[in-house]
Amino acid sequence: MPRAYLDHASTTPPRPEALAALNRWITLPAADPGRLHVEGRVSRDALEGARLGVATLFGVQPRQVIFTSGGTEAINAAVWGATLQRTGAPVLLADVEHSAVRDASARSAPTEVIPVESNARLNLDWLEDRLTTTQRPLPALVHCQWANHEVGTLQPVHQVVELCRNAGVPVHVDAAAACGHVPLDLGALDADLVSLSAHKFGGLPGAGALVVRRGSRIEPFIVGGEQERARRAGLEAMPVLMAFGSAAGALAENGQELLLSEMEAARRNIAALSAGATSVAQVEVVGHQVVDERLPHLICLGVHGVEAEPVLIGLDRAGVAVHSGSACSSESIEPSPVLQAMGVDASHSLRISVGWSTTEEDLAAFITTFPEVVAGLRALRD
Repeated sequence: MPRAYLDHASTTPPRPEALAALNRWITLPAADPGRLHVEGRVSRDALEGARLGVATLFGVQPRQVIFTSGGTEAINAAVWGATLQRTGAPVLLADVEHSAVRDASARSAPTEVIPVESNARLNLDWLEDRLTTTQRPLPALVHCQWANHEVGTLQPVHQVVELCRNAGVPVHVDAAAACGHVPLDLGALDADLVSLSAHKFGGLPGAGALVVRRGSRIEPFIVGGEQERARRAGLEAMPVLMAFGSAAGALAENGQELLLSEMEAARRNIAALSAGATSVAQVEVVGHQVVDERLPHLICLGVHGVEAEPVLIGLDRAGVAVHSGSACSSESIEPSPVLQAMGVDASHSLRISVGWSTTEEDLAAFITTFPEVVAGLRALRD
């Protein structure tokens, strides 16, 4: 029986363009792109082609793109570089940030929490007051995710960048959840640092990027070589980076026609899933209620009366894969800090997310199975 995969926000299957890039890589010489011989130059051309694909999709110059092993490394590099420039100064972030942002920051500097509203949106008034006060030291860095990875809420990134620029404080935007799902003009945003992840939109795991503002300098997080213009040491992972560039390039073609088309399809699919889920009594949407104010491809549901884990397991047994808000991974039993910060009971929350490969059969499987699973669990409770 075919399974319905509705956890694309965790990772999405590789696009055909990414797989085609792997086939192209196999035909290349096995050469270091940093070498001057013919084989090295062929490899360098492929690497820079991938960089151009990423830069084009996100509206920046190729020189701004530092390839990394993924979004997590890019985040760590951003925190390392910023805190090194202002040793001892605090880092400002909200509890709704990804664990990579929270953990990297806590290890590197004192942290201060930016409060959020019940829909996970940052409190801009608090941030403005904190950045303009003369009673406390200026932060080394401010974090602002482009969109929340669990409930999909879009953050006021442009306003946050403007506030930080006026205060002379660097800002890092974690765009891993949003990249490839909504248009991101990082050139217009002009944030100091932006982290990206390839596998979130159809690239392969093991590839990401840190986009650095033009004119900015950042100390490398990984040292030991002159790769990436001495900004990230280590031989570039050519197969996954070529796949990253090809996936990005496909979305960038023809004025981002494919990206915009997939956005509309995602909104329709999420609307269908939401309608099917909320037709069940005591099931509600968690997070921002305005469609244009959240990511198009995911939705978080609050399921009252039963815990999320049994619902997830019941769906999984029926062939439907979703994500539970009660844990970030199968290795963790801690409630989600994101949902806790919003005042939401994480033990009763499910995240459903669609992607480029989602089918009508996937939607139908959830819409049919979810009411049955919830009803069965509630009957056991009663």
